[in-house]
Amino acid sequence: MKQEPFTPTEQEIISNVLKRSLGPEWINQRSGPSGRLTYIEGKTAINLANEIFGFNGWCSEIKDTTVDFVDVTSEGRTNIGVSVTIKITLKDGTFHEDIGYGSSENAKTKASAYEKARKQAVTDATKRALRSF
Repeated sequence: MKQEPFTPTEQEIISNVLKRSLGPEWINQRSGPSGRLTYIEGKTAINLANEIFGFNGWCSEIKDTTVDFVDVTSEGRTNIGVSVTIKITLKDGTFHEDIGYGSSENAKTKASAYEKARKQAVTDATKRALRSF
């Protein structure tokens, strides 16, 4: 991405928006191992980044992918864990990196296990990197 500074007006608007807390319309909940988990969906994080920084004001890059484990059961089912490091760069060159994790359990095929785990890891890493702004 070609570096281009934000205008002073853009900087002020972005700064003010990032200082605000997310409203309840952006937040979801689901059951987790220790109770209710609060989160935002990956598509929500991307839509918010587009609104705040502009659709062409930021980009993401996968810096690293690591397969943490792959287990194939005696029935041929696959369990896998994948971690991904993502770099989010704004048009002015400001960036943050973070790691995300994804897993798949009891998948029918290795391919479907890898696909699900990688997608989860990329989404998790993207959300984690975006929260740093």
